[in-house]
Amino acid sequence: MKNLNTHYIDGAWVAPLSSTSFPIKNPANDSVIGTVALGSAADVDRAVAAASRAFATFSRTSKAERLALLERLLEVYTARLEDMSWAITSEMGAPIDMSRNEQAGCGIEHIKDFIRVLKDHDARETLPSGDVLYREPIGVCGLITPWNWPISQIALKVLPALAVGATCVLKPSEHTPLSAAIFAEIVHEAGYPAGVFNLVFGDGAEVGSAMSRHPDIAMMSFTGSTRAGILVSKDAADTVKRVALELGGKSPNLVFADNGADLKARVEASVISCFHNTGQSCNAPTRMLVERSCYDEVVNIAAVAAQAQTVGDPAQPGDHIGPLFDQIQYDRVQRMIQIGMDEGARLIAGGLGKPDGFESGWYTQPTIFADVTNQMAIAREEIFGPVLVLIPFETEDEAIQIANDTVYGLAAYVQTGDAERAERVCAALQAGTVTINGQSTNYGSPFGGYKQSGNGREGGTFGLEDYLELKVRGGLGLPV
Repeated sequence: MKNLNTHYIDGAWVAPLSSTSFPIKNPANDSVIGTVALGSAADVDRAVAAASRAFATFSRTSKAERLALLERLLEVYTARLEDMSWAITSEMGAPIDMSRNEQAGCGIEHIKDFIRVLKDHDARETLPSGDVLYREPIGVCGLITPWNWPISQIALKVLPALAVGATCVLKPSEHTPLSAAIFAEIVHEAGYPAGVFNLVFGDGAEVGSAMSRHPDIAMMSFTGSTRAGILVSKDAADTVKRVALELGGKSPNLVFADNGADLKARVEASVISCFHNTGQSCNAPTRMLVERSCYDEVVNIAAVAAQAQTVGDPAQPGDHIGPLFDQIQYDRVQRMIQIGMDEGARLIAGGLGKPDGFESGWYTQPTIFADVTNQMAIAREEIFGPVLVLIPFETEDEAIQIANDTVYGLAAYVQTGDAERAERVCAALQAGTVTINGQSTNYGSPFGGYKQSGNGREGGTFGLEDYLELKVRGGLGLPV
């Protein structure tokens, strides 16, 4: 049993002022593997006070000093990679190979990228007008991260804050505290001054809201559901703080008949991408829009690909997918599968219930519906599980119209053998990221969405900007 009964505040592990605890569960078997002590608004006050004191000095550190700290952070994180990998596998069910290579492994790449970005970053420049522009750390940052990619989101928020000289208070998901605690240990071992980074465990209603409302927090960065992001924005409104949001998605994947001989490979890869992380990614390509002339062929390819997708114990190596995160998520996915059946969509793979041999834990069958319309609930709501819907279209214009007919705009995908079409369709899609023929974006490129998928961007140079204030001055007003 792992007992996380302290929070990391002002450079030390301290007992919370609240007595509330929360179970840490392994989704592979629903066993309780530990408990975490949840904080309160009073714990947030302590953490913000520590971060405010630290900001007075940390904000004045040189770029060279902050680069040295990031380089040390990279060393320590790399040494703790295996610990981080197993923590994520245990608390959220990511298969260990995927956890090691992606879930935990991305932390290394994010640190490397922000080191690169900071080296090229200029805090002062002369504008074409002759005025001088200063880029300064914004202040104390409140950071709220989700359970589905716990370290990726922690890194994309904490690292730019530390890189520019801001300080922060992190509230990770109460469901995935093990990886967050290890990250705090890494920050401590790297030698960051007390109060620069603070960790308060807690839920959104208590700790998250207290952070969003806090008058001494200058900006909030939140990743999670659109519903929760709206609440963060409302709580932050009274203090007019900056709010950056990375929210939900229902990403379209446009499959054109002009793929030719590559059609089978592109569809198979698309199915695997949808099921990756057990479908628990906000940018998953969950709506496959298929040109009518190749629709029947794609339906057959997708069904075979889904049947080939293995489900397995996350503690075992391999390219299988693991369980859903918890019972609430399992119940939601099952409910949405039932809704799809009730709506008249044609079930071509998977369905209700658990896969054979997985009676315990929150495993679900990789599922595909065909003959879906974009007005069905399964095409409009974010299911957050391994559920793919296939929607036919006749023309390129219709495909774009269906793709954009959503409140979301986080990501989009295009499969085509026509380079001109790829450019044309990419320009028309309302999404923050477009992946063409499986060529995904790289570390350092901005990640974020249109519409109700959020605002702001994370990663690379753009990822620093949310943590900076701009100041402009004219001439010095002194005699020449």
